[in-house]
Amino acid sequence: MGRFFEERGEPEYRAGQVEKWVWERAARSFDEMTNIPAALREPLAEAYSLTPVEPDYVARSRDGTIKHLWRLDDGERVESVLIPTRGRLTLCLSSQAGCALACRFCATGYFGFRRQLRAAEIVAQYRESLRVAREELGRPISNVVYMGMGEPLANLDAVIGSLRALHEGFGLGARRITVSTVGLIPGILELARRPEPFELALSLHAPTHDLRLELMPIEKRYPLPELFEALRTYQSYKNRRLSFEYTLIRGINDDPALADALADLAEGLICFVNLIPFNPIPSRPEWSPSSPSAIERFSAGLAARGVGSAVRRPRGRDIAAACGQLRLSREG
Repeated sequence: MGRFFEERGEPEYRAGQVEKWVWERAARSFDEMTNIPAALREPLAEAYSLTPVEPDYVARSRDGTIKHLWRLDDGERVESVLIPTRGRLTLCLSSQAGCALACRFCATGYFGFRRQLRAAEIVAQYRESLRVAREELGRPISNVVYMGMGEPLANLDAVIGSLRALHEGFGLGARRITVSTVGLIPGILELARRPEPFELALSLHAPTHDLRLELMPIEKRYPLPELFEALRTYQSYKNRRLSFEYTLIRGINDDPALADALADLAEGLICFVNLIPFNPIPSRPEWSPSSPSAIERFSAGLAARGVGSAVRRPRGRDIAAACGQLRLSREG
């Protein structure tokens, strides 16, 4: 951008002004940049794009959760969720339109894979959500999780580009950004080699080969022994605690014996398990969340083996806030 102004005989500080609008003020168009001469804003818009995304639908929960369904420039729609809790405001964003991995408990898989998101489209979800956070909630986003629609490590280049923009541009601390994956080993190892200490979460949901294969087809490509070897490599690079996401489905994966199997898998790893009551979806009407007593037994089984866990309190259920559910409800 410096060359843009240099070629027009403009002072060097113009580029800094634009950067301040983009990173600090979350500008969505060059027309907002009132300290840039009007004669420069039009050629700026012709040379560069701030990648607008438009709110197709906004849902607000009684618990303060705000979910957006964003319309992209080709008509595709993706979701992001603002989740306010005491002391933090977390944004869950999407990395793909749809998903090809067909996890049986996930509403996003219902749509199949549509396309990859560009890095700018991922960042645009953050920018627009940041504006909402400031205007409606009176505070900035403190944490970001790549746990929305899509598998982040199946769109690795764009995700890394967006991570750099959030960290280096918007100034969000790397340890406040978590990338979730179902277990794509090449992407895990690539993140391990990067210098930034981004957090990693594994979408696990079953600790045995046969059960995980039933719930998550990716198990066929990257089976648990190879996956956990990659996680050990990752931890040897980063020396950071890993998070495991485990959705508890009544009678499917909540047997206390599976907690013991999970502890066996995690042997030697510094890790923490987030236990997530299943969010019902229309494609699996026969499934329901595990009972509170079953969740307690599962958690106790992990604790007995020295594995820490916590039950993630469902947020925004009244607005279909789980991944893919809002789009499913709008299109169903």
